[in-house]
Amino acid sequence: MKASIHDEFREFVAMRSTALLRLAVLLTGGDRHAAEDLLQIALMKAYGRWAQIEQPEAYVRQVLYRQQVSRWRLRRHRAETTVPVLPDTGTETGAESDTELRIALWAALGRLTKRQRAVVVLRYFEDLPEAEVAALLGCPVGTVRSTAYRSLAKLRALVPELGPDGPEGPKEQGQPLSYTVKGVRG
Repeated sequence: MKASIHDEFREFVAMRSTALLRLAVLLTGGDRHAAEDLLQIALMKAYGRWAQIEQPEAYVRQVLYRQQVSRWRLRRHRAETTVPVLPDTGTETGAESDTELRIALWAALGRLTKRQRAVVVLRYFEDLPEAEVAALLGCPVGTVRSTAYRSLAKLRALVPELGPDGPEGPKEQGQPLSYTVKGVRG
């Protein structure tokens, strides 16, 4: 590779690696080590094709999604599931502050299934349309819709503050998540 292409890649990694790592952490369910591995693989694949890539961030995000889906498929038959943090068996948190609510939401995301978490992350954190989420995950749009519906219901059950009777008062039936995290609608 030419020196300028190498420099462009290094500049891209320096500017976007934090945001891409955040996405990878969400996709892996909070496992930072797995997220770092996932991002490293995506960046290696991007580096090999850097001269042909027109939209580097979109390309790397697509590799992240697809690589994570491949990991799930390989681990589907594993008898044991590893999680970065054990589920809390104590009493519910009051989630009185914004920070506590974010922590509760983060823990609840970790308790979703891999497919549910992927749909929630892609649909609501990445704000992708249902059709694009379906294409990335290799499933029908209807599956994305039903999975999103069940995932949001499970999140509301795990973190009641997010549900219809959350911090902003009663909501009409069928309303989406009432809490916003850094511009994430859900």
